[in-house]
Amino acid sequence: MGAQTQKLNLKREVGLVDAVSLIAGTMIGSGIFMSPQTVLSSIGSPGASLVVWACCGALVILASFCYAELGTVIRESGGEYIYILRTAGPVVAFMLIFSSVLFVRPAGVAGISLSFAQYVVAPFYPDCPAPVLLVKCVAAVSIIVLASVNCLNVRFSMAIQVFFMVVKVMALAVIIVGGVVMLARGHTENFEDSFENTQLTINPIGIAFYQGLWSYDGWNNLNYVTEELKRPEVNLPRAVVIAISLVTGLYLLVNVSYLTVMTPTELMSSNAVAVTWGNKVLGSWGWIMSVAAALSAFGSLNGTFFSGGRVCFVAAREGHMPDILAMAHIHRLTPSPALIFTTIISLLVLIPGDFQSIVNYFSFTAWFFYGITLSGLLYLKIKKPELHRPYTVPIILPILVLIVAVFLVLAPIIDNPQIEYLYVTLFIASGAIVYIPIIHYKLCPGLLTKLTVFLQLFLEVAPAEKNL
Repeated sequence: MGAQTQKLNLKREVGLVDAVSLIAGTMIGSGIFMSPQTVLSSIGSPGASLVVWACCGALVILASFCYAELGTVIRESGGEYIYILRTAGPVVAFMLIFSSVLFVRPAGVAGISLSFAQYVVAPFYPDCPAPVLLVKCVAAVSIIVLASVNCLNVRFSMAIQVFFMVVKVMALAVIIVGGVVMLARGHTENFEDSFENTQLTINPIGIAFYQGLWSYDGWNNLNYVTEELKRPEVNLPRAVVIAISLVTGLYLLVNVSYLTVMTPTELMSSNAVAVTWGNKVLGSWGWIMSVAAALSAFGSLNGTFFSGGRVCFVAAREGHMPDILAMAHIHRLTPSPALIFTTIISLLVLIPGDFQSIVNYFSFTAWFFYGITLSGLLYLKIKKPELHRPYTVPIILPILVLIVAVFLVLAPIIDNPQIEYLYVTLFIASGAIVYIPIIHYKLCPGLLTKLTVFLQLFLEVAPAEKNL
């Protein structure tokens, strides 16, 4: 077993097509089917909502270029966690992993699974909202199914990602073509005075961006699996440009189609925009949009699982999580303990959660750490210019994205303070308090060692080496 432990690591099985599917397939999830009405109601006018969607796309493209440089300089899996660990030190990295593992990642999984469930049950309750308990049960089943798939086989999980990516693009193409046909017939009345009633105060702009950026979430997914990516110095920047440009273009055209078919009032009052669109344009075939939206969310959930389990895995490898989470299955070479752990926490977050609040607090926490990560890139550019950089961006890019990240974190708090944001901030800060006794002084009971040995034998896993 000793010789086998030395050589056990995650294989490089993610090629360019897989990489594009992982990014685009995770981004095109529930957001584009759930968030348009909230973006519109927050910002107040159709024209301004399209501007928000375009700005979200531009911001994500700039941020992903910065991440591409980080991913080719620090060639380890783990995304923000590993970049913050290497630039800002272990305490800040532990604060990230503490809030990420216990809230941000599970909240992402819970939010996507809830929207998947809402679309699955929507056709059975055409005239009234579906029972909350039923929606949550369907969401829980979807989480467990995908956790099982990701534990079994990397190639199979990537094949699912590519398949659902194709289904999503076809579904969005149907919406776009329908919108073009309606525009060609002269249905442009919803775009007259399209900037009327625009809300230009800080809080509505911040909330509109939060909801829009939720739909783009997943743009940084490839950075979590750098060690499993073939030729990362070439494929990481390429995949980012292809995937995010594709998604931004699709999102803008889909929103134009929604606004062509529905009035702003209809759009804002809809629980499931794509289904309302389908009923108006496709008539008796409207249920197709419900199926497409459900499949889209399912594919996005798969991508979130694939990358989310890796964050846990890398943190455990660095000593910031229990050792068992840094192990991989001895035959399947998947980080199954980390995936099982993520599943359990996600199911717990699902119990009290509702979609809108999950999105707002998720975005607040995520952009706080994106800001710290970009500060790390600036630090490397200024203090360590000698590092080998197969791919580099002008220094102005991380500065611009950092300014936007600071705005997105502070905007909702300054303009409309809510006690929940204080709770989230305290939760992030509590990571530093937990770090001192548990990680720094290693006050881990001997029970944890016995539990690790038991789980290692039960799950057939062994410690995995880095694959650089």
